[in-house]
Amino acid sequence: MSIHVVFVCLGNICRSPAAQGAFRSLLQKAELNAEITVDSCGTAAFNIGKPPDPRSIDAAARRGYNISNQVARQINDDDYERADYVVAMDRMNLTNINAWAPAGYSGELKLLLEYCQHAGNSQIPDPYYSDDKVFDDLILQIETATQGLLNYICDKHELKPSLK
Repeated sequence: MSIHVVFVCLGNICRSPAAQGAFRSLLQKAELNAEITVDSCGTAAFNIGKPPDPRSIDAAARRGYNISNQVARQINDDDYERADYVVAMDRMNLTNINAWAPAGYSGELKLLLEYCQHAGNSQIPDPYYSDDKVFDDLILQIETATQGLLNYICDKHELKPSLK
């Protein structure tokens, strides 16, 4: 069994690469890399081929994971064919991925924060026009949310993560 997760934001250079990195780190620690795969993309095409924002790279590195090798891309039909979970960072991108989903898509299309206990807004705001501190806060929020997503997937699919 292989479960595939795709994280989606607008340009695929700040939030979704960070979510991919955080989730991949969780999968490695839980020894679930063979059961769950992860990717990220954006709804817009303007950053295709670019690396993540340096502030996102640095914030992720401060938390212990490397996202510098990721390359921005736009969501496409293959994502829907492969993904069991297409996870958006905000409502605008959720609206787009819902609208673009092919008829009969059977995976989940949700906001990342729907998978965890959170107070307040259910969206992860775009930090692009913010300072470095916002990126550090963003990473912490994403880490909490991706842990909630992993717990949800493990419960739903009866997976047993390593307790190392």
